[in-house]
Amino acid sequence: MGLLTSLEHFVRDNEPLAPHTWFRLGGSAEYYAEPTSVDELAALMKRSHEAGLGVRVLGGGSNLLVREAGVRGVVVSLAAAAFSQISSKGNVISAGGGAKLGHVISTAVREGLAGLEQLVGIPGTVGGALHSNSGASGLDVGQWTATASVMNRNGDIVVHSREELQFSYRQSSLDDPVILQADFALEEDDSAELTKRMQKAWIVKKATLPQGNVNAGCIFKDVGGISAASLIEQAGLKTAAVGEAMVCPQNSNFIVANTDATSNQVIELIEVLRAGVAERLGVALETQIEIW
Repeated sequence: MGLLTSLEHFVRDNEPLAPHTWFRLGGSAEYYAEPTSVDELAALMKRSHEAGLGVRVLGGGSNLLVREAGVRGVVVSLAAAAFSQISSKGNVISAGGGAKLGHVISTAVREGLAGLEQLVGIPGTVGGALHSNSGASGLDVGQWTATASVMNRNGDIVVHSREELQFSYRQSSLDDPVILQADFALEEDDSAELTKRMQKAWIVKKATLPQGNVNAGCIFKDVGGISAASLIEQAGLKTAAVGEAMVCPQNSNFIVANTDATSNQVIELIEVLRAGVAERLGVALETQIEIW
C-alpha cells in the first residue's frame, strides 16, 4: 500500500517548498501533507512510520532553508484550523502548534496577560517557537510554557508537564516530530500597559530587520551574550557575498537572497561567515536556521 492510498485528499507528491519559506529557495518535498484533523495527522504519522519515511513539520518557513535537491520523506503543514486554535482561561493561554506566535502574543496582551509581549516580531508558529525556544531581549518562550502536547512517530499523543520540559538558549527537549499544542502560564497585568510595552518592543525589533520585500533569514545564534551580527562585523564580513546571496546591510546576522540566488549560494555564504569568524576571532558560530 502506497503512502498516498486513502490519503490523497490531503497528501501531494513532489510539492515545491520554495513558496513555503521566507528564502523562496530550494527543491521539492517527496510528499507534502496538509491534514485537516488530528485523526488525519495520526493516520499519516502511522503510515509514514510503517513505510520508513521521515517526517518534518513546516511552520512559518522563516527559520528554514531548503537545499536544491529537496527533501526526502514527508513534510507536514499544520496550517489547518484544527491545529491553530487559540484560547484563554484564567492566566493560561492555550495554542495549537500551527498557530502564529504573533497571534498568541496579541491574544495574551488583549486578555491582560503578561510575559510574551517582549517576543513580538518573532515570526513563525508556536510549534517552531517551542522547538527552537525562540526568544528576544533575554527572554524566551520556554520560560512561560506550562505543558506541551506532542505526537510521536507512531501517531500517539503524549502530554509533557513543565517538569518534563527542558529549555535552554535556542533549543528545547521537544524533539518529537509534531508539537500539537502548548499552554502558557502568564501573569495578570493591565492590557493598555502591555500594549504600550509590545509596541515599544516592536519598534526596537523592526529597526534590526531587513527592510523592503526581501527574501531573507536569520542565520546564527548569539554567543555568550555577544550578538552574531556584531561578531560578523568585527571579522570584517559585513559586505560578504556569494553569487546573489549577501549579508544584509541592516543586520549582519541576516542573509538576503537576491533574484537568481540559490540555496547552494546561501549555504556557501554561511560557511564563509562561520569560517571567517572562527579564523579571525576564534569564535565558533552555530546556526539557528534549519537546513533541510
